[in-house]
Amino acid sequence: MADWLLVMLYDCRSPADRDRGIAAAIEAVKNGELVVLPTDTVYGIGADAFTPYAVKALSDAKGGTRQAPPVLIGSRHTLDGLVFTLPQAARDLVEAFWPGALTIVVEHSPSLSWDLGGDGGTVAVRMPLHPVALEVLRETGPMAVASANKLGQPATVTADAAREQLGYSVRAYLEAGPCPDPVPSTIVDLTGEVPRVLRAGAIPFEKLRDVVPDIVESRVG
Repeated sequence: MADWLLVMLYDCRSPADRDRGIAAAIEAVKNGELVVLPTDTVYGIGADAFTPYAVKALSDAKGGTRQAPPVLIGSRHTLDGLVFTLPQAARDLVEAFWPGALTIVVEHSPSLSWDLGGDGGTVAVRMPLHPVALEVLRETGPMAVASANKLGQPATVTADAAREQLGYSVRAYLEAGPCPDPVPSTIVDLTGEVPRVLRAGAIPFEKLRDVVPDIVESRVG
């Protein structure tokens, strides 16, 4: 059993293992299975965004969260296929901070055949700045991805730490070493009249305001 666990984890710092790991992850996602991959923030557990049972498996693996997971994409062009209309503020922020630690919440196209859970109608989208993640995403298409940890446990900064928490629920773990800056992404809601920061994160508010001057910080309480 321990040997099988070792087979599941691929060290992407080795060129040969990286190629095998990325191929295994792509195959797993296309088969509706779960993978753990590095991002520029923390490690994520991911599934094909258009396979409902895979998205449910992601939720179950984390411990049953019903919150809709964000979606990671491998190119800016993919965003146009996910949304009905994209506000100019969203385009400006994407141009300035993608790929990177910015998650935007936008209204998704009503024609999309997915069920991410939650209230529906909107989706949180990000293009991560990590070569391994981007290589996988460019082959799989949009992936529902959440932090690779159980509910109530700390976010993981290595694939090995994620494996300790998630075990056999994941088909392939891609190890790329510790995350250099494990600060969560900044989340900006672009579904209202005024862009609004939902979560402070890796991108400071001042930098966002340089791009979108009318952006506001969320009021708490």
